[in-house]
Amino acid sequence: MTTDTTGTAARDGEPRRGGPADSAFVRACRREPGPHTPVWFMRQAGRSLPEYREIRANVGMLDSCRRPELVAEITLQPVRRHGVDAAILFSDIVVPVAAAGVDLDIVAGTGPVVAEPVRTREDVERIRPITRDDVSYVDEAVRMLVAELGDTPLIGFAGAPFTLASYLVEGGPSRTHAKTKALMYGQPELWHALCARLAEVTAAFLKVQVDAGVSAVQLFDSWAGALSEADYRRYVLPHSAAVLAGLADDFSGSRRGDGRAEPERSQGVPRIHFGVGTGELLGAMGEAGADVVGVDWRTPLDQATRRIGPDRAVQGNLDPCVLLAPWSVVETEVRRILEQGRAAPGHVFNLGHGVLPETDPDVLTRVVALVHEVSARPAD
Repeated sequence: MTTDTTGTAARDGEPRRGGPADSAFVRACRREPGPHTPVWFMRQAGRSLPEYREIRANVGMLDSCRRPELVAEITLQPVRRHGVDAAILFSDIVVPVAAAGVDLDIVAGTGPVVAEPVRTREDVERIRPITRDDVSYVDEAVRMLVAELGDTPLIGFAGAPFTLASYLVEGGPSRTHAKTKALMYGQPELWHALCARLAEVTAAFLKVQVDAGVSAVQLFDSWAGALSEADYRRYVLPHSAAVLAGLADDFSGSRRGDGRAEPERSQGVPRIHFGVGTGELLGAMGEAGADVVGVDWRTPLDQATRRIGPDRAVQGNLDPCVLLAPWSVVETEVRRILEQGRAAPGHVFNLGHGVLPETDPDVLTRVVALVHEVSARPAD
């Protein structure tokens, strides 16, 4: 028996029915019909859950990401509580760059803080390539989760080169990204060298997760919305495309031990690309090579679909703040988004960004049930 990259067991090259690869989530990512519109929530692994706050008490963020048992438990909590259609690996976008030798910490209430921000070619050269051994705790956590989740897909996680570069150049979070843009405009060769190195690190990090059995990956470009489309295409798109193309190439036309091709693996895993404030960048983000483009709450999904085109599914896009409103408002907005999502060749229901910490978990559970009920399709 072999296992393909989407976690569906196969015998003699024939994929079995069921399993993560036949789930509503993966089918929507591949623009295939399914039993209902799948739903999961960005930052569902933690944030609003009291059980998450309890298990994370007195454990730093980076330390939490390096403990496989803890990662597995946090990842599973929203699946147990909400009945979502996919789990998202609990991690942080700076985990791979820390593994690559960057001295940083995730400071509570602030975010990632870099000890020595990137300023020179020598700083870039100190960011070394990573191997599976550098992030063995991620490999172990994913394998534990795949075994535990069964037919529920697990989504791998990584930050895109631009957002990682912004943290490294700024030294931490920034509202203006002034230092990042100064380097990008003023020293473009250094900028591209930095992003190329980060693309290499990111691709390696995602490959570890795919090898361990995730059913899809999401590339987060949280700060890409700070750019114009022209700057995105010139300074960012090539590096995000390198990450996504590297995954496609790595799992295209793979071979079994007897030399025969495995048709399911030839498709690779679905790749989701998401950014905040990226309404004007949606078409370009799709061109980077994603199978699914995430849409924040600012752009209606039917409009987003026209910008992205018919060859990609969409993900989104309920405003996280709506979850704090009365249920009648939440229900109306959920139904609106499902209706707009019908314009897309595939739709994964999600928020337009992450779950807010003050969100009532019971509301998330009700949203999952509502999405499943409203979008249910008759069996063939």
